[in-house]
Amino acid sequence: MRAGTRLNSSAGDVQDGGVGSGGLGHWVTFLISSVGLGAQYMNSSLPKKVFRALGGYIRRHPEELLRAAKNATSLKVGVPVRALLWVAKELGGESVPADLHLEARAPGIFARASFEMMKTPLRGSANIIIDEIKMSEESILLKVRVEDISLVVTEENVGTPVAALLQSGALDLSRPGDLISYMPQRPALLVEASGNVLTLDLMKHPKLSAEGARKLVRVLIPLIEVDAIRTDGEHLDVAFSALPGGAQEVVEQFRKLF
Repeated sequence: MRAGTRLNSSAGDVQDGGVGSGGLGHWVTFLISSVGLGAQYMNSSLPKKVFRALGGYIRRHPEELLRAAKNATSLKVGVPVRALLWVAKELGGESVPADLHLEARAPGIFARASFEMMKTPLRGSANIIIDEIKMSEESILLKVRVEDISLVVTEENVGTPVAALLQSGALDLSRPGDLISYMPQRPALLVEASGNVLTLDLMKHPKLSAEGARKLVRVLIPLIEVDAIRTDGEHLDVAFSALPGGAQEVVEQFRKLF
C-alpha cells in the first residue's frame, strides 16, 4: 500500500470545487454523505455528470479497469480518493471549504480545511474512519470515528469563547461528538454524537431523501450488505457481502416492490 497519497483542491484529474465555508459538523460529515452518491442517481442530473467524469478519468487511468475487475471478484468497489472532492462539490456545494485537502491514511481518510465555527475562523484536520454501516428501508446509518483532531485559530485577536478555549487548551478535542452535540445548528443527518464517534443517517440528506433514492435502497437491502469501508492506496474501498438474508428474502422483498 502506498501511504500518504495526497489530494488538494487544485488536483486536475477530477474537477474539484466548492467555495465558501461551513461549520464543523458540515466539514466532518460531507465526506461521509458522499458515500451515498449512488442513491442520488434516481432523482437528479448527477448520473450524466458522473459518467462524463468517469469516462475522462478512465481514459487518463486505464489501470482502473483492471482494478475494478479484480475488485468485482471479491465484491468490492473502489472509489479513487481524488474523486471525493468532485463528489463533495456535487453534494455539498458552497458548504464545502475552498481549501479542502484529502489524504488516504489507512484505514481512513485524513481531511484538512479552513472553516468558521461560532464566529471563529479555524483550520482543522482529522482522520475519519467509517466503522460500521447499516441499511434499512428508512435509514442508512454510518458509525464514524474521528481521531487525531487539530483545530487552530487562523486570525489574531479573535475574542470569541471558542478561540479562548482553544488557545487555553481547555477544549478536549479527543471527544468531538461531545463538542458537536452543543452546536446551535447541527447537520440534519447527524443523529447521534458521543465521544469520538458520530452516527449519521444518510437518508436525512436532502438529496438522498426523495422517493427514488428510497426505492433504490429498498432494492439493494436484500441483495448486499456493506462489510467494511477502508482506504487502500489511492482508493476508498467498499467491501460487500451478497444476499445477507438469503435468497428467500430477496424474492419476498422484490414481490413487495414490484
